[in-house]
Amino acid sequence: MILGPLAKCPPQHLSECSASNPVIVERVQHFKLLDITISHDMNWQTHIDAIITKASSRLYFLKIFKKKSGLNSHQLRQFYLSVIRPILEYCSAVWHHSLTKAQAESLEAIQRWALRTIDSSTVSMPHEVALSLTQFASLHNRREHLGKKFFSSITLPSSCVFGLLLPPRDFSITSR
Repeated sequence: MILGPLAKCPPQHLSECSASNPVIVERVQHFKLLDITISHDMNWQTHIDAIITKASSRLYFLKIFKKKSGLNSHQLRQFYLSVIRPILEYCSAVWHHSLTKAQAESLEAIQRWALRTIDSSTVSMPHEVALSLTQFASLHNRREHLGKKFFSSITLPSSCVFGLLLPPRDFSITSR
């Protein structure tokens, strides 16, 4: 995968030379790294689609738990908070600020559907009212908060990356 200005005019394919025959290294349009799908054009649509697919399959279980198991709204809420919402927020500090409005709304639609499943009285309410009633924050606000929390934590001197954030020191000897 080629990122940045080289993507417009890509260099020749890479090949790995072996004794019998050369093997051409395949270029990909996207790949997964630590369960984050990174695209060659730095568009997060493939990643958002993967998140929605994963979360939707778990929403199905939320619906089944409500209908078949008779779990109460507190138990359904705990299932959502522990099993579904972490999927919607995983590594959001990396991708949140690059989302389009449509991508952010498609993620919020997952939470909207979960709220309506957990508490049937929220079905006819505007989403903001349902969030307030259930004491949930919007996913956008949560991602903002998580991003700020993450970036403030890496600026602490106790952080393992703190030294990487400092400007390089000039250790050259100057004559006086």
